[in-house]
This record gives sequence, C-alpha cells and structure tokens, in this order.
Amino acid sequence: MIKLTARQEQILNLIKDAITNTGFPPTRAEIATELGFRSANAAEEHLQALARKGAIEISPGTSRGIRLLDMHPDRSNGRPGQMSLPHPALMQLSLPLVGRVAAGSPILAQEHIDTTYTVDPALFASRPDYLLKVRGMSMRDAGILDGDLLAVKKATAARNGQIVVARLGDDVTVKRYRKTGSLVELLPENPDFETIRVTSGSDDFSLEGLAVGLLRAWA
Repeated sequence: MIKLTARQEQILNLIKDAITNTGFPPTRAEIATELGFRSANAAEEHLQALARKGAIEISPGTSRGIRLLDMHPDRSNGRPGQMSLPHPALMQLSLPLVGRVAAGSPILAQEHIDTTYTVDPALFASRPDYLLKVRGMSMRDAGILDGDLLAVKKATAARNGQIVVARLGDDVTVKRYRKTGSLVELLPENPDFETIRVTSGSDDFSLEGLAVGLLRAWA
C-alpha cells in the first residue's frame, strides 16, 4: 500500500466522496474551499503529489480530470494495480454523441446521433451510455460549459445533489437535482439562470440520465 500523508489521505477521501455523491471529482477550487486553502494552487500541489504516488491520475483535456487509481500493488511487479489492467487499446468505449433532441422522441433515436467517439472508460465515474453536447452556460460554476460533451448514464432516478439530464416538455436540460416531497427542483450553477420547479410524476418532466463525466475539446 502506498503511504500517504494525513492531508493527502484527506484529499483522496474528499475526491472519493465527491464522485460517489455527484458523479464528478471536485475542482481545485472546491478542494481549496473545503479544506481551507488560500488558493486553488495549494490544492493543485497536493493533487500532483497524489499523482506522483500513484493514487490518482490527472487527465489533461477533461474538466475535473481526476481519476482514482487502485493503490494496492500488483503482486507480479509491486506497482499500483492500475498497471495490471489490459492494454488501453482493448478497453476503449464507443459512445454516441447526441446533438439536438426532437420533442417527444427518445434521446438515443438514430436521428439525434451526430457521431460516435471512442474514449477511455476509466475517465468516468461509472460507465456512460452516451455523450450529450452541452448547450448554454447554466452549469458554468460546476465546470460544465457550452460545447462540452457530457457523459451520461441512463437512469430514471437520482439522489439530491447529482447532476442530471432531464426532459422538460420539448426541451432536454442539464441541471443539479433536488427533490423535496413531490417537488423537484432543477438547480442551475450560474446565478444568471433561475431554478426550474416541477412536480414529480408530471407528464412534462422525466429524468433521462445521470452525468458521470465530462470531455472538453481544447483549442
């Protein structure tokens, strides 16, 4: 087992909790806020130390690009368990990219699929079923920007705090989910946008899936 400092263990647990609760690893700013660091740079230094010790992998080109690695050594070579996985070429996942969704039709209908991407499944908190192109900036403060590709796992239920893909009448939207009794609130992560409130079971509302990761095309 790789030996971590108390602070590194604390950050690693924070990452695990964030992935379990929301489907996403935390941002550097969120780590800094949670642990009382003065800046996100301090969080970055700890993350780099965790990466050097083989506890995480920092993935360039993805928002919130932190991936947990198995820290138990592989018996054959004494290195982190991640090294014993099959060659990456054998692990690629093909995901359809969904563009605009026509009103009333299934989100994965063939006419909605723009193309297919081949990606490393280890980039995501759990195995996604498709990618959805994000439109607009309502989730900006969660690190989800216009044009990003949101990895989505099909689901019809969610826990409070999870980021979901929801259908509202003729629209499909990405928001943070909160339910109190029969009231469902779809919360933006940008103060310029308003909370959407609907009644659970309404014909105009349904959950399409849970966000489990994000891809971003860097210029």
